[in-house]
Amino acid sequence: MSAFIIDGGHPLKGTIRPQGAKNEALQVICATLLTSDEVTIANIPDIRDVNNLIELLKDIGVKVKPQPALVEGSGKTLTFQADDLRLDYLESDEFVRKCAQLRGSVLMIGPLLARFGKAVITQPGGDKIGRRRLDTHFLGFEMLGASFNQIEDRGVYEIAAAELKGSYMLLDEASVTGTANIVMAAVFAKGTTTIYNAACEPYLQQLCNMLNRMGARISGIASNLLTIEGVDHLHGTQHTILPDMIEIGSFIGMAAMVGEGIRIKDVSVQNLGIIPTAYRRMGIEIIEEGDDLVIPHQWHYEIQSFIDGTIMTLADAPWPGLTPDLLSVLITVATQARGSVLIHQKMFESRLFFVDKLIDMGAQIILCDPHRAVVVGHDRQKQLRGGRMSSPDIRAGIALLIAALSAHGKSRIDNIEQIDRGYERIEERLNALGACITRES
Repeated sequence: MSAFIIDGGHPLKGTIRPQGAKNEALQVICATLLTSDEVTIANIPDIRDVNNLIELLKDIGVKVKPQPALVEGSGKTLTFQADDLRLDYLESDEFVRKCAQLRGSVLMIGPLLARFGKAVITQPGGDKIGRRRLDTHFLGFEMLGASFNQIEDRGVYEIAAAELKGSYMLLDEASVTGTANIVMAAVFAKGTTTIYNAACEPYLQQLCNMLNRMGARISGIASNLLTIEGVDHLHGTQHTILPDMIEIGSFIGMAAMVGEGIRIKDVSVQNLGIIPTAYRRMGIEIIEEGDDLVIPHQWHYEIQSFIDGTIMTLADAPWPGLTPDLLSVLITVATQARGSVLIHQKMFESRLFFVDKLIDMGAQIILCDPHRAVVVGHDRQKQLRGGRMSSPDIRAGIALLIAALSAHGKSRIDNIEQIDRGYERIEERLNALGACITRES
């Protein structure tokens, strides 16, 4: 395991560019399995979860070739070609073991089922933030005509369909990965598939637009009602991944707590949704200049109240609501605000359990239950103190890193492999702004 050693209290200043979106990358890379033609994807983030998925695709026979970056300073550009897959490897114990270690592997099921009529399913890995059920995926596949066979001694399900058939379905939740998986399966289904209560966040819009350029017929993009007319085959295309809205939101919070003027470059403002609004409700000044965000030095930032004077509540919700992935950062930023805020995490029952580490650093937080926490801000009158902690998941890890950057004294964060899963070379990029972070093996 590796750790970050952070010398807190160093102000950050300068310009930073966000990486490509992790969640979009996982979807569109898996979509390359739907064609035997070459698919070129640009702005791929160089992070553990994405790199592990790419290695898994190589294992099953996908040819992956590096290409020159389309835009200087952007992420990797790679060409994928799935024209000669090792279908026997898909049923091996080694493949199942690797899928169990990678949350993004679940997005391979839809493309494999659509193109080859079968896939093997195991409970995928990922963050330990509470139950993350796959029912939405499976129910969608069943409505398309797939069947399941449980193999208890291997802990897997085999899913198969001689022919997928279009169907109307009302999803039990607006699951992003569930919607993406069902869409990728439905592009080859005979007839028309209608998905109601579909997720509609920008990364899913990107996936649907990419599939349409490959020859799919998807309408209703950006709404919660998708209609997919099945086609016989897809061809290659080029695709550029959006900047990562979660990393942008993390940088906004970091700039508010420890920044002396930070510019976040090329953020795709129109695809940030309510994220800037959530920070403005915390009293943080954000200036939009073209497609950049500028966060000036925040001497103080005061949490707003609702119109009737009641305490501000920030809660997660499906797009275009506030993404749950930023609530950990918002909690940390609130520790130095003027005023109080209730953070309501509705989706996962374990994501707020990292707040005990912030409390040990001197934060005033009341954990009401697994889903709600009240933060009473210090108004910069009392600095957090450094400490030793461990990163339980990607988003809590970056929140703890932000806390350590603002704290008095040194901090140590163990298990930073979790942070590496979602943030590219984070210590190098922050040290270039003035941070003092050392990676220790």
